[in-house]
This record gives sequence, structure tokens and C-alpha cells, in this order.
Amino acid sequence: MLFVAIVVNFTLPRLAPGSAADYLLPPESAVARSAGERLKVLRQFGLQRSLPEQFVRYVVRLAHGDLLVSVRYGRPVRTLLAERLPWTLLLVGSSLIVALLMGSAIGFAAAWRRGSPRDIGSMVVVILFDSMPVFFVGMMLLFFFSVKLRWLPLFGAVNFVHRASGFAAVREVLRRLILPAGTLVLAQIGSVYLAARSAMVGELREDYVTFAVAKGLPPRAVRAHARRNSLLPVVTIGLVSLGTLVGGATVVETVFSYPGVGRLVYDSVLARDYPVIQGAFFVLAVTVILCNLVADLITPFVDRRAMRRSES
Repeated sequence: MLFVAIVVNFTLPRLAPGSAADYLLPPESAVARSAGERLKVLRQFGLQRSLPEQFVRYVVRLAHGDLLVSVRYGRPVRTLLAERLPWTLLLVGSSLIVALLMGSAIGFAAAWRRGSPRDIGSMVVVILFDSMPVFFVGMMLLFFFSVKLRWLPLFGAVNFVHRASGFAAVREVLRRLILPAGTLVLAQIGSVYLAARSAMVGELREDYVTFAVAKGLPPRAVRAHARRNSLLPVVTIGLVSLGTLVGGATVVETVFSYPGVGRLVYDSVLARDYPVIQGAFFVLAVTVILCNLVADLITPFVDRRAMRRSES
């Protein structure tokens, strides 16, 4: 999968219409330059060579951790990503933890009372938020909590005017994290809720639950056993979502002007910053692959039945 990601990441930008110089330079500059000057730009990035030579050069540079230099910023892409990635991980990590806790708790409770008005009501509310576009949810949160109520800041991750330090700086970062993280929570909680509810409903139909109820085990103990065996789909969704949310946070980071990888990709697309786009997509692809791998590896530790099935 990593090799496929590398090939696709190398191929897609080169399938785009037009010359590579048109993507490495602003349109007005690319048109005004002579053929010799355009060739010089292509040589600067090694794009005058044949595709097989470019691919070998690309793979060798990746093996050495070299993601080229940004055309827009004039800095190594690796440095730009290292500066933006912690902000994205903070945003995605915090929102994912909240979505997992809330979605699984609501889903397990709804499954225990399946068919009741509380179950139906929670499903309607969760699916309603899940069906809304992410940018719409973000703009509504901005409108109510920042414009109307003026409780939270409109944009950014820190205050660039009055810089704080210590606990005040942490508080400022958390205040500016609430709205973008809340948007991702509302966008993610639906899938977690449905997975948790479906898994819990399936476990409640198992023979061991019927036997536990027949023995007179308290409902709290029965729910605890069923909840433990229902965690596998929730954990899997959490890890897979961690990989996809790193790339999917682009819309949220753009709406809230949050200085993460998603915002960097958006600005680089507008500026046609070819090396940054390619480097960011490679990092995102590696993140998704690693999260899927970890989800597969931890399956036996979450559900021992999976290990017994594999051994048999």
C-alpha cells in the first residue's frame, strides 16, 4: 500500500494538464518567461528528465527524508509540515477522543434501550448532524458562538496581537480549539454512534448475555460484559478516522483559519505550490496506512475472540 501511495502521489500531479512550470510559477510569470527560462525552472526541480528517471530520483529523495523545497515559501517542505502537523494532530486528536467517548456512550445506551423513544430520538439527532456538510456546521458554530454571543474567537490557534505565556497561553489555545474541534466532533460522532449501537445490539443477542440474565446477573454487569465485547468496531473506526481526519480537516482548518496541514494544503493548491502538495499528500497517505495497520494489530488485544479464531 505504501508503494501504491508513492506511485499515485508521483503520477497524479504529472497527469494534470499543462506544463509543470505552469504549476511551479504564477500564471503571469509562466507565460512571460522564455522557453530557456522555463527549462531552467524545470531543471531546478529535476522535471526535465524522463518519467522513470524522475520516479527513481523521487523515491531516493523520499528514502532520505527529502520532500523538496516549497516554491511559495522558499523553505524545505519537511520543515513546513513539521511546523503545521502538531496543530493538526492537536485538533484531530482532541476531537476524535471526544467523538469516541460521546458516540460510544450514546450508542451503547441507545442499544440497551433499543426501540424506545430515547433510542429513536438520539438516532435522529445524531444522523441529522452527521448528514450536514462540515463547512456548514463550522460556519453555524462561528455565527452563533463568535458573531452573536461573542464567547469564542473567530479564527486562528493563538492570539497574534497579545502573546501570552504559561497557563494563559494554554487557555488561549484551548479557547481557539473549541469551535474547530467541536465541528469535527459533530462530523464524526454519527459513525461512532452507529458502530457502537450496532455492535452492542449484536452482543445483546448472544447466548452468553441470555445466560447471564437468566442467572440473575445485575443489568450493570451484563452491560459491562457486552460493552467490552462491542469495543472492537469502535476502536477500529477511531484509528481509521484518525488517519482520514488528518486530511479531512482541510475544510475545518480553512473555515477557522487554523494553521494546520489542511490549511497549508489549501493555500498551496491556490498558489500551485507543487512540492508542498506532493509532500503533504505523501504524509497523509502514510498516516492512513499506519493507522489501518495499527487497527489490525491491536484487534486481538481488544477482542480475545479474534485471536482464538485466528489460532483455530
